[in-house]
Amino acid sequence: MSAVIQWRALFQSIYITRPISFCGDILLKFFPNILSAVSIDNIKTRRIWSGSIVHSPDSELFSDAKLSLSDLDAIAVSMGPGSYTGLRIGVSTAKGLCYGLDIPLISISTLKAMSFGMALEIKADLYCPMIDARRMEVYSAFFDINNTEVRKIQADIIDENSYKKELEKKVVFFGDGSEKIKDKIKHENAIFVSDIHPSAKNMGLLSYQKFNQSLFEDLAYFEPFYLKDFVAGRKS
Repeated sequence: MSAVIQWRALFQSIYITRPISFCGDILLKFFPNILSAVSIDNIKTRRIWSGSIVHSPDSELFSDAKLSLSDLDAIAVSMGPGSYTGLRIGVSTAKGLCYGLDIPLISISTLKAMSFGMALEIKADLYCPMIDARRMEVYSAFFDINNTEVRKIQADIIDENSYKKELEKKVVFFGDGSEKIKDKIKHENAIFVSDIHPSAKNMGLLSYQKFNQSLFEDLAYFEPFYLKDFVAGRKS
């Protein structure tokens, strides 16, 4: 077996996360080591997604790792829920790359990846990643310490009576959606962790597991998990 085939067998992938308008990142990984990572913020978003990073083999992401697009075995993308525009950009970019390179696409639930990362940092009974859905609504789900979903992803309107059943156990609330509910949920079992956003670094192992099981998406039909229909803003 050649060195290239041996190397590729260890799974080389790009992970793309762009579930919200606030931030995101792209990460190039030679499992289990991170080779290169690029953060996205509002200032850089237009430049990055115009092609200066993921579309060019000699871009910052690949030049740092001394690799090219042709070295990839797969691309994993954060599937949502989240911002309609952000998800469209991330998934469209990933699908285009997969089609051009003839490699598989792997999708990872945004909230599942967030919970996976948090469980490595804090021990609790339940983990509730939250993404802001405007007003007092959040996209949320509950996972246990083993990253098993114990309550499905849904849009919740938060009030003082929210999550009473789940709060019979220790629950970690995190993500930008959790920031606005601190004043609503006052419970001794509620733990709030600030400044947590979706990140590609938490997609690695989950993507690798799907890769080994050949759990790939259909490039022709795969769509992001929006959870809610897109509603255009009112023109001024």
